[in-house]
Amino acid sequence: MDFRLNKEQEGIRAAAREFAQGEFDKEIALEHEKTHTFPKSLWSKACSLGFLGIHFPEQYGGQEYGILENALVVEEFCRQDSSLGIAISLADFASEIILRFGTEDQKKKYLIPIAKGEAISSGGFTEPDHGSDITMMNTTAVKKGDEYIINGVKTFITNGTISNFVLLLCQTNPEAKPSYRGQSVILVDRDTPGFTSTDVGEKMGIRMTSTGELSFNDVRVPISNLVGEENRGFYQVLEFFDESRIEIAAQALGIAQGSFDRAMAYTKQRSQFGKKLAEFQVTQHKLADMITKIETARLIVYKAAWNYDQGRIDPKLTSMAKMYAGRVAVEVADEAIQLHGGYGYMLEYEVERFYRDAKITEIYEGTKEIQKNTISSALLGKL
Repeated sequence: MDFRLNKEQEGIRAAAREFAQGEFDKEIALEHEKTHTFPKSLWSKACSLGFLGIHFPEQYGGQEYGILENALVVEEFCRQDSSLGIAISLADFASEIILRFGTEDQKKKYLIPIAKGEAISSGGFTEPDHGSDITMMNTTAVKKGDEYIINGVKTFITNGTISNFVLLLCQTNPEAKPSYRGQSVILVDRDTPGFTSTDVGEKMGIRMTSTGELSFNDVRVPISNLVGEENRGFYQVLEFFDESRIEIAAQALGIAQGSFDRAMAYTKQRSQFGKKLAEFQVTQHKLADMITKIETARLIVYKAAWNYDQGRIDPKLTSMAKMYAGRVAVEVADEAIQLHGGYGYMLEYEVERFYRDAKITEIYEGTKEIQKNTISSALLGKL
């Protein structure tokens, strides 16, 4: 058992770190934070260097790497800046469903522009009445001739107002029992008549990331926009969640590490009662607890990513990684604020923003309670 990254993986991590340190300027981050705008220029640069879609095959604009390599990039981006890192790393959100289940034409049409920085994707799963429960869908897609006619509403959709297309989970067979056996994933392009989106409003964190509500009013799309098999959408999305949970866990890991970096640097230069904060044993113990949590989270996140790359789907492991890394991000960011004292409460010192961004990792892509359900179900089976 070798716990070390190989030379190629170390190179990817170093390249991602160098890019983030060179491009994620603090003033740029604060400007996007205050104006709630997506960092298009930085996203474009990241794509031009191959960081987005790094896990896509070469014929679709990627570099043939795996989920672990993608996680390394996401971790380094979020370590340097939580908000910029999240916004950029989610620009290809849900596109993996096309990669895993789409036709060759769909892969060429949608994946290549994502990798090039010419398109942003989104996944339309959450509905106002159901939240994290995707076993029930009010959004319907009725087949008529060679088209689907879509009606419904999705909410809390990442990239909702800026994406070029959405992968939409719809009910295509209303008679299916249980109902999730009648769900399908359908591609809907931004400019399709009847498709509108609005911003959900002010958020606690991830303010550079667009979060929207999507409405579909008799939206007509060709049957060729169906991704994979009809009425298999629920299972496709579940498999995607096993992959996306790892990416969110990597975001949380990066946020935790970035919070720790700032806290340790501050305690080395800040003096109180004639001593550096880092000289007090209570501070040393806090730092020791923080880094132990981070390293433990790193082990399970990397294991989950490595396991997925071996072709093994393990919802229990990926749920553990997301649940634990999310909790660590919140706890470490909270302690980083405490170590900064009053300065930690100020926007300029960044750790308060890291804290606000950390919290979302316990909510989106399935709340921590949903992750516990998945873990316990794997342990207990059907009672």
